[in-house]
Amino acid sequence: MRTALKFSAALAAAALALTTLTACGGKSGAAAMDDKNGKIKIMVGGLDKVIYLPARLTQQLGYFEDEGVHVTLLTEPAGVQATTSLVSGDVEGVVGFYDHTLDLQVKGKQVESVVQLAHAPGEVEVVSNKAASELTSPKDFKGKKLGVTGLGSSTDFLTKYLAVKNGVQTNEFTPVAVGAGQTFLSALQQGSIQGGMTTDPTAAQIVDKNLGKVLIDMRTPEGSQKALGGPYPSSSLYMNTDWVNSHKGTVRKLANAFVKTLKWMSTHTPEQIAAKMPSDYAQGGKELYAQAIKDTLPMFTEDGVMPADGPATVERVLKAFSPNLKNATVDLKKTYTTEFVKKSG
Repeated sequence: MRTALKFSAALAAAALALTTLTACGGKSGAAAMDDKNGKIKIMVGGLDKVIYLPARLTQQLGYFEDEGVHVTLLTEPAGVQATTSLVSGDVEGVVGFYDHTLDLQVKGKQVESVVQLAHAPGEVEVVSNKAASELTSPKDFKGKKLGVTGLGSSTDFLTKYLAVKNGVQTNEFTPVAVGAGQTFLSALQQGSIQGGMTTDPTAAQIVDKNLGKVLIDMRTPEGSQKALGGPYPSSSLYMNTDWVNSHKGTVRKLANAFVKTLKWMSTHTPEQIAAKMPSDYAQGGKELYAQAIKDTLPMFTEDGVMPADGPATVERVLKAFSPNLKNATVDLKKTYTTEFVKKSG
């Protein structure tokens, strides 16, 4: 009996402590824990790619630390590998393409973009000089080997869409996973691919080294409109929805940091941005790296807000070629949130 009374007293004390913790500042227990846990791991689908520049730049500018979050940035060569890290619970967030949130939803995983970094893909389709005469548009994709960062990556998605849109079926050409940077350059130079989809600084190096030329340019909203028929929200910070809902304080701090960076980028020159980045990111030289940033800057938003027509464009593009999404119902409202960025500033 005495043991039972002691146990009841212990339960009552624990309940009182929990009530006190919850009442403190009006925060839930999860939110209170949230404030103490400031260590976050974010996987980036290629840290040195200009399309994901805001991730490292935010760290370089000290904005994560200013917000009280200690972020470790990790890197994978392709966005699809970064997504795998998120789903497996190895990281809390991914800086990668928004289109993965739709793909994951139909596979039963609820993930959402919390900061929309870009409203255009920032991608280019290039063709090698050797194949330039036979590969003049996506209509010529048939029978070709085309480089993508990884199978199931956003470059793979967009290549398939451009093919289907121009009358070439996805089984009529061969996507080849060649990553980015030197591996892409080597594949193009050696002829193991005739063309492919990549980003800066790789694209700038291809042109500078006279290895090939740009066939389709989607680094600007205008280029996105022409190739894809609308704004194509791409680079974003996306996270598991359950984690977002249970760590709103931390997510708000991350959103604040990224939005500060986007605003900083909008008021500084490509040269000033390049100067803040690690020197080894400018593998083709400082001037070429600054040029690569200049060419890609139009893709970025200034406020982290999802463009109004963006999700619908992405859904239409993916449904054009993806068996997973073709007949699936996607709840677009669950693939992103503006709750955090609209409170930033």
